[in-house]
Amino acid sequence: MRGSLEPVSMEPLLTAGLRAALVFILLLLAAGTSEHDLYLSFCGTWRHDSGALSLIVNLSTGCSEISISAGQSSLSIDGQITAGCSRSEVIPLKQLGLESQEETRFCLYWEPLLDQLKLQVGGKNLSLCWPRSVQGLCCTDLSNSGKAPVAIYGITDGTIKNDLFTHETLEAYKFIGESTDCKSLCDQQSRGSTHVNVEPAVGNVEHLCAHSSEVDMKEGFRGHNVTAAATKGVPAESSTTVHLPPALKTAATKTSKVVCTFFNNNSLFQEGHKENRLFNEVVGITVENEVIANLSEPITIDFHHDVIPQLHSKKCVSWDTRKDPLQVNWLADGCETRQKGAKHTECLCNHLTYFSVLVQMEPRPVRHLLALTAITSLGCAVSVISCVAVFIFLCRKSRRCKEQSIPIHMGLAVSLGLLNLLFFFTGVLANVGGERLCVWVGAGLHYTLLSSFTWMGVEVFHTFWMVHVVFSPSPKACVWNLVGFALPALPVFILAAVGDIYGVREVVPSDDVSNPYRMCWMKDTPKALLAHYFTNMTAVAVLVISGLVMLFLVYRKIRIRDEWRQNRVAFLSIWGLSCLYGTSWGLTFLDFGPLSDVILFLSCVLNAFQGFFLMLRFYMLAWMRKQAGGSALGSTSTGSTRQHMLQAPEKS
Repeated sequence: MRGSLEPVSMEPLLTAGLRAALVFILLLLAAGTSEHDLYLSFCGTWRHDSGALSLIVNLSTGCSEISISAGQSSLSIDGQITAGCSRSEVIPLKQLGLESQEETRFCLYWEPLLDQLKLQVGGKNLSLCWPRSVQGLCCTDLSNSGKAPVAIYGITDGTIKNDLFTHETLEAYKFIGESTDCKSLCDQQSRGSTHVNVEPAVGNVEHLCAHSSEVDMKEGFRGHNVTAAATKGVPAESSTTVHLPPALKTAATKTSKVVCTFFNNNSLFQEGHKENRLFNEVVGITVENEVIANLSEPITIDFHHDVIPQLHSKKCVSWDTRKDPLQVNWLADGCETRQKGAKHTECLCNHLTYFSVLVQMEPRPVRHLLALTAITSLGCAVSVISCVAVFIFLCRKSRRCKEQSIPIHMGLAVSLGLLNLLFFFTGVLANVGGERLCVWVGAGLHYTLLSSFTWMGVEVFHTFWMVHVVFSPSPKACVWNLVGFALPALPVFILAAVGDIYGVREVVPSDDVSNPYRMCWMKDTPKALLAHYFTNMTAVAVLVISGLVMLFLVYRKIRIRDEWRQNRVAFLSIWGLSCLYGTSWGLTFLDFGPLSDVILFLSCVLNAFQGFFLMLRFYMLAWMRKQAGGSALGSTSTGSTRQHMLQAPEKS
């Protein structure tokens, strides 16, 4: 009887044991995978009207929920999930260059360990909450609270972490979060714990958490060094170091505490750079509720990095969140770069914000830059003097005769002289005046260049007129002045109104990429490059083609004349120099291949000394008139000389 009861009593014991073992295994698996689901990645398509659109942001600190809602004309981000970021504003999307189409794709990314909230809308990346170091609680485990009502205008194709929620168009999505100890999560991450799901919302990173250090600038503050090694556990000699100068204490009037935050591999900072790459290390330096700028003694930041090839230039940059609060924009303003070694770059900056080093990934150095700069400076100085001499010569000549071509020559001499004068001083003005002065100087340099091209074109047209319209008077001087001086101002005014075209331009030499040549000109941006091709390169192409056509027509017209046969070399020199005014700029299109260095030097010499060639041309004309005496060649007018040579031979 006992033997028949034993199997019955063992069955529930085995079942309970199996259940306990199964629960234990599930707990182990859960502990080994993810305890906290940190980030939020939500994407959708905003269906709206085709009118003016706006972004409504209303964020406050705490941890409750965040709502993403959309309507006919506005997209709203409203909630309480941040640790230290508060923001309430209405942003017209038109000012960001977003088109008012009927559908706009957007994504919202939340990184609680950095208190960072980013919105991608219409291809633009907007930083709603800047990254920072979170020392207390943060809002994690954001979960969808349910399905909102269906609407005509709203969010369609909503996806949460790449998982489709619904194809329907909903009015809003709401996510509820849970408060978590961020410091313990960062400690677990730094120890390599598997209990934290730290897969980022916007890219792969090695160290998601930022580390900060607070410095109290007490009375008698004499400076302080803050090293990332103290918080990140890396060797001090290879870590980023910040030196806070005593001048910072004087500049900070409201508080004595400054916070240095060290970021590593944050994808937000890398946005917007195709030809450049930012260092993985970014330093943020802030004083609460104060804007610190123009320090009498700069802040020093030492970045240690791997060896970077010399062809790739490096420069210290900063993101000024006051000027660009929504979009990351790295600028070199207010920072000086010093190369301390192959693995050490020192930045000296006179303000507080985010700092890093920008590396040019596609090297575009200029070979022989020092020699080319010396030739250009000499040529510009000689050309300025030559243009002044030509202008004085033409003024005196205009009193003796009323030659139609004199106002044209004078216009060319004035525009060419101003062009060479500005170009001679552009390097000095860029280093002394900075970005603000360079906007005006760059615009002036562009105007004088276009004006010179225009007067060269007028020279070509006037010569064509003398060849084919011999007996008709050419347009009056006031017409030429209007064309030569007023017409070039039109594109310059338009580009200046567009903005972000003119400023400091850095030309990198091949032998020392860390020491670029600064000049005032059009910026090295896609918008400025497009303006350069539409204005300068188009003008050069038209000028060169018209000059070559003019020379060919003149040659065909005068090659059968007796005067041409008798003075072949002299007239070839005159017409060659006349054609040189425009065609020498055509060498710009030949700057490639094995002869690029030769073409570059030849173009530099011909264009820099163009004013001297202009003076040489008039000297040769005066000398030929003196040698020819009373012949046709010795006419008092170059225009009458041409007319005499181009007249049809008399019939017998």
